[in-house]
Amino acid sequence: MATRHDFTSRIEWTGNRGDGTRSYRGYDRTWSVTTPGQPVIHCSNDPRLGGNPALPNPEDMLLSALAACHMLWYLHLASKAGIVVQSYQDTPIGAAESTPDGAGRFVRAILKPHIIVERGSDLARADAIHHEIHKVCFIARSVNFPVSYEASYAVAG
Repeated sequence: MATRHDFTSRIEWTGNRGDGTRSYRGYDRTWSVTTPGQPVIHCSNDPRLGGNPALPNPEDMLLSALAACHMLWYLHLASKAGIVVQSYQDTPIGAAESTPDGAGRFVRAILKPHIIVERGSDLARADAIHHEIHKVCFIARSVNFPVSYEASYAVAG
């Protein structure tokens, strides 16, 4: 039987300039994300939609959550397989599309982790781990678009 996990957060719009949403250009597309016991994350809309480019937007956060979940499972499975990871960095790409009416969606994501492993590591096994992650990662199992990876490796030392 599956175990239930509940996650909570508080989303609060912070972009009221005084007149609420009286006019389309009269308010900011900013908000705060608060999760219990953690620092507040200040966010904005995609800059193409009037958002602040200095703040993360929902698309940034979805792609980052996907890549972070993959990374955490990779580290776990590598450790179980006896592969010592010294460094893990990812520069994922999320491909999205918008229709003329403004509706949008992600059509795919490509994870591009660069992983440094300890000398003597089995690089074929290190690479195979990526194929196991989609079976267990909460985020990857929850999205409705394909997720692929293009990993690169280096040996520490």
